[in-house]
Amino acid sequence: MNSKISLLAMTLASVMGLGVVANANAANETDALAKAIAKQEAEIAALKQQLNLLTEQQKSQSAQQQVERDALTSKVETVASEVSTAQDRYSRFSFKSYGTANYTSDEYFDNVQDTSPERRNRFDLERIVTEFGYQFTDEWSMEVEIEYEHGGTGTSLEYDGFDEFGEFESEVEAGGEVIVEKAEIRYRPSKEFGVKFGNIHLPIGLTSTLHKPNQYLTVLRHKSEAAMLPAVWNENGIGVYGEISDFHYQAQVVSGLNSEYFRTYDWAASGHQKRFEHVNGDDLAFAGRLDYGNFKTGSAVGVAYYYGNTSGNRHKSNKLDVDGAMSIVSVAGAFVEGPWILRGQYLYGTLENTDAITQANKTTPGLRPGNFAQLGSESQSFFVEAGVKLDSWINIPITAFANIDYSNPLMAVETGTATKRFENTWSSIGINYFPIPEIVIKAEGGIHQVAVASIPDTNFFALGVGYQFSL
Repeated sequence: MNSKISLLAMTLASVMGLGVVANANAANETDALAKAIAKQEAEIAALKQQLNLLTEQQKSQSAQQQVERDALTSKVETVASEVSTAQDRYSRFSFKSYGTANYTSDEYFDNVQDTSPERRNRFDLERIVTEFGYQFTDEWSMEVEIEYEHGGTGTSLEYDGFDEFGEFESEVEAGGEVIVEKAEIRYRPSKEFGVKFGNIHLPIGLTSTLHKPNQYLTVLRHKSEAAMLPAVWNENGIGVYGEISDFHYQAQVVSGLNSEYFRTYDWAASGHQKRFEHVNGDDLAFAGRLDYGNFKTGSAVGVAYYYGNTSGNRHKSNKLDVDGAMSIVSVAGAFVEGPWILRGQYLYGTLENTDAITQANKTTPGLRPGNFAQLGSESQSFFVEAGVKLDSWINIPITAFANIDYSNPLMAVETGTATKRFENTWSSIGINYFPIPEIVIKAEGGIHQVAVASIPDTNFFALGVGYQFSL
């Protein structure tokens, strides 16, 4: 009995001891958990604080970066605007250039009495021309064309076999052969109407329109026109121009010629006022032209007219007391279709009071035109050139051509008999080879005939190279 009670007491004591231990263990685990939670909450609070700090820093950095981005964007926009402005200005600027260099082998006469020709071979850097243009607005523009002739500047010594019995002349030509061929400002509000003023090209003679080496077939520009008119004739003045349908018109009032420098062998060509710093404007002239089609791009026909007095612009005005009215009519045509090229021009001119002008020139000190200063009261010239492009058949960019130039600056005289010594015909054949579209190499050979039986026919040969480009 007693042993059973002892066993029961021991059992109860064991159970109660286990409960106490369990309660103690549970309390310890609760404290540890509380501590762990507190530690995690502290860590979370620290992380939140760090996160808030990072957020504030990011906000600050973002604001700074935005300021920097805004500044960079502003700079980029400024540079882009400047680049755009520069591109716009550059797009308004234009530059063109063309030039020619030639070799000629001709038979020359020392003077007008000589009937025995002498062959001379010559090289000539004929011309380099630069053209600058600027489009100020859609309506206003300008263009300047400068020509460098014969490879140099300064005083030139020339042999003139057509004055007296042949003489050497030393002269400075237009600032030493650097010539402003054009300096014009244009106002063109529409295709149908425009105004240009300054130093402008006269629309008399096709050379003023077709003066680049790829625009004429011969090695040299047409001799017939050069024996009658100033080459690429330019004067100071004002003109109107425009296009209506397929018609192109021009009308100009410009400075006139000076009859002091008219010569038997080239009529009005030497009367161009380029020898002095100032151009006399006491006598003005009118020039007009009407074309159907476009000579520069293809087929066309056209007429031109020039009228002006030439006495008022003389420097020695007391040497001549009569008018020297001059009129010139030009008729021209071109047919350019497929491989075929055909161009031609006829010029006819009249000059009043040629005897009085001749006498005044004979007695003007310094001019010394001699006994051969008789001027034509009428003058005429023409040329016809025909070419065919052979690349359609032989796959080589070659154009073969034939050409005739005729001039007679002494077609008629006021009194007496007009000599035929200055009536010339040049007949030739040749080729144009284009290794690339911007370069042309030319060869030409032909016969020169003078309408005087005692003067033998002579032959000539020429080689030339020319270029043209635009930016």
